[in-house]
Amino acid sequence: MKIIFATHNKHKKSEAADILGPKWELQGLSDIGFVGEIPETSDTLTGNALQKARFVKERFHANCFADDTGLEIEALGGKPGVYSARYAGEGCSYSDNVQKVLREMAGLQNRKACFKTVVALILDGEEYLFEGRVDGEILTEPQGYEGFGYDPIFKPDGFEETFAEMDASLKNSISHRGRAMQKLVAFLENHTK
Repeated sequence: MKIIFATHNKHKKSEAADILGPKWELQGLSDIGFVGEIPETSDTLTGNALQKARFVKERFHANCFADDTGLEIEALGGKPGVYSARYAGEGCSYSDNVQKVLREMAGLQNRKACFKTVVALILDGEEYLFEGRVDGEILTEPQGYEGFGYDPIFKPDGFEETFAEMDASLKNSISHRGRAMQKLVAFLENHTK
């Protein structure tokens, strides 16, 4: 079955395809010929995920899902949160965002943080939400080269390595997006029997 993931992010699409498995033909925005940006104007992860999924549904009339993810750092009052992808400004790189967080965290003892993901699914015209969360801490410098985003500075609780040091299968099994996607997959398998 075909389903559209409302993203241009190759890393996210690859992670999602691994989790969905071969039963689903996953298409990203570039696969369906959409090159523009989808507005993200909500101040919540849920609002942004729904906004992106509804945008794709209205234009392409297909089953789809979208996600929004935020890194919430306790000592920064929950920042960068919903602004995680553009924390260092519009058009910033992953490295720019990481460096801004590290500057803001310099000298702080409280390194507690969590990643949250909300996945919004529109299937046969109905909307569904799935959430994933993982707690951990922010390191003082990047470690590892896998993954993307804040992965090099986020070490999940119970592990000695950052997301950027883990292989994809381990990360996908414990990450915020992985947990939300696993809930999505379980729902799809029950709903599409």
